[in-house]
Amino acid sequence: MSATLRPGDLTLVTGGSGFLGSAVVRALIGRGARVRALVRGSSPRGNLDGLDCEVVVGDLTDRESLKAALKDVRYLFHVAADYRLWARDPSEIIRANVEGTLNLKREAIAAGVERIVYTSSVAALRVAGATAPVDETAALTPEEAIGAYKRSKTMAERAVEDMILREGLPAIIVSPTTPIGPRDIRPTPTGRILLDAARGRIPAFVDTGLNFVHVDDVAAGHLLAFEKGRVGERYILGGENLTLQQLLATIAELAGRKAPKIKLPRAPLMPLAFAAERVAHLTGKEPLLTLDGLRMSRYHMFFTSAKAERELGYRSRPYREGVIDALAWFRTAGYLT
Repeated sequence: MSATLRPGDLTLVTGGSGFLGSAVVRALIGRGARVRALVRGSSPRGNLDGLDCEVVVGDLTDRESLKAALKDVRYLFHVAADYRLWARDPSEIIRANVEGTLNLKREAIAAGVERIVYTSSVAALRVAGATAPVDETAALTPEEAIGAYKRSKTMAERAVEDMILREGLPAIIVSPTTPIGPRDIRPTPTGRILLDAARGRIPAFVDTGLNFVHVDDVAAGHLLAFEKGRVGERYILGGENLTLQQLLATIAELAGRKAPKIKLPRAPLMPLAFAAERVAHLTGKEPLLTLDGLRMSRYHMFFTSAKAERELGYRSRPYREGVIDALAWFRTAGYLT
């Protein structure tokens, strides 16, 4: 069943100050929606500066704050997630992404929210053994997932599907691939790769691949899913499939540097990743090289957005534009000097 976003409809966006969340907020404001952004007290809010939206402080693990944030809300975009490939305490990632999602969905049902777009991830899809770009049918199990982040997103997605079937949760699931572009304020793990490559700090690469998409195209896909998506369905919102080597070459070209030519085997990197994680446990700073990251890099994580293109009218621009916009924003924001 389709839906129409009418001017003045109160819409809550969780994670509204984040990289993807703020892009969704901007897209909704552009459509005339009345937007309420849920942010954590510790979250930087620069991405919301100058935007016509209400900002409320809350936490996915605090149900009272969710109840307050959902007051009078008609529609919900649940974008918030703990997007880290490493944490001193991995249970923090599980708690935010699984328990937090369940808390929010239960409060949304109680509040009578009419339609929900839930931001999952292609991390909840199986790429092992794939011989072609993966589609929405390749559902992963939590036991197969590598690392706390992938496991948490898989567990949360299965829980949301169960609530749709058993409790009538009016949710559409969207699965972004790897967003790049402006306003990566923290930055995300992918944003750190772009920054380090632009600074000339990535002299080599491993043989892996990802699907890269402009963050604003993912945000537009969220609105298309809201309007045209079918409750209970999953839609991949992606862009172009390319190898890490191709991405690094593009960044090097745009940054005026030489592209790395050295391809490294994974096995010798495992002890380095182990050491980097030990240091990270002492400093609290997320390491660039992680054991889970290396394990995931064994696969070319290629995906197709054909279903979203066919059913929603979704389209994405060339990945290069996302790299250009990301580097321009990082430069303007002072991340690149």
